[in-house]
Amino acid sequence: AGFSRGMSMFGMGDGGGPEGGGSTATDEEPVLDRTDVQALRAIPDIEAFDTQISGSVEVSYLGKSGSVRLTGVDQKVWSRVTTSEIGEGRMLDSADQNVIVIGGKLAESYFDKPIGLNQMVTIEENVFRVVGILDDTSTNIYMPIQMAYQMLDDKENGIYDSIVIKVKDEEKLNETIGKIETKLMMIRHVTEKTKDFSISSSKQMQETRSEMMSSMNSFLIAIAAVSLIVGAVGVANSMFTSVLEKTKEIGIMKSIGARNKDILSIFLFNAALIGLVGGFLGVIFGTILSAMLPALMGETSMLRGGTFVSVNSIIIALSVSVIIGIIAGFVPAYQASKLKPVDALRYE
Repeated sequence: AGFSRGMSMFGMGDGGGPEGGGSTATDEEPVLDRTDVQALRAIPDIEAFDTQISGSVEVSYLGKSGSVRLTGVDQKVWSRVTTSEIGEGRMLDSADQNVIVIGGKLAESYFDKPIGLNQMVTIEENVFRVVGILDDTSTNIYMPIQMAYQMLDDKENGIYDSIVIKVKDEEKLNETIGKIETKLMMIRHVTEKTKDFSISSSKQMQETRSEMMSSMNSFLIAIAAVSLIVGAVGVANSMFTSVLEKTKEIGIMKSIGARNKDILSIFLFNAALIGLVGGFLGVIFGTILSAMLPALMGETSMLRGGTFVSVNSIIIALSVSVIIGIIAGFVPAYQASKLKPVDALRYE
């Protein structure tokens, strides 16, 4: 399934049709149900659609447990609609019951020991066999939707959180979205202003993600720039203080033959060391924050699958820290190298 050919439709709780409207728009909260599914079947441009529910569940494996996201899918069509790719094993099929497909991160590193194919995993005190591992970095679990209804107590049979659709012709994607909106607005008795559902194409979601990540990157760059300036000022102040404290030592070193470039090298090395230590602390803090970010932001679709700090990023961060330290420490180091031995020895 091409990424640009899928689209997700979600029931929204902030709107609703007029009183006495369609069965899918309740007085409490609008939902997606079988009425919407029947309406979609009547649209010829739709190749397939997958009704889904999702929620958090408690998962246990070899005595360890944790909370992960569970998605119930229509196993008859999921493999045709999803953009996920299988890494090991297989996708769900129509005959499956007590089996699951799991994300790559959940399989490899979520628990103390990796979860392999055909291993048994306990979900809400029910045992399931792993038949597939996705080629991704998520901690998600996928299972047949009827089994998911049993795992998620707050979900009502026949009510869906989303419907993922694959269109026959991706060139007609926007046209098909328009047909779906018109059809659903008609059966739900809502207008454009009172519409209680939303439709997002994969392309739109990717653009939204790109915009969000771009804004986040700009914000982080601004923070990094301010941090570098503050850090540089801190290094410079530390080096000026160090020069003042070691003025007499500088005089002694020069009196026994130390050259200007030797003094300069010593203080630049100290400045670089301060920058390196600051860089290490920044890398440690950044790595911890990066690991915590998906959980802090609710495991949104923008961040689902986790984050990754590359070795190149760490090397660049440390290199920049050292360079900033050297630049910030150059002036006090240069002043130290130019001190006259007689004046330095007289300093109290």
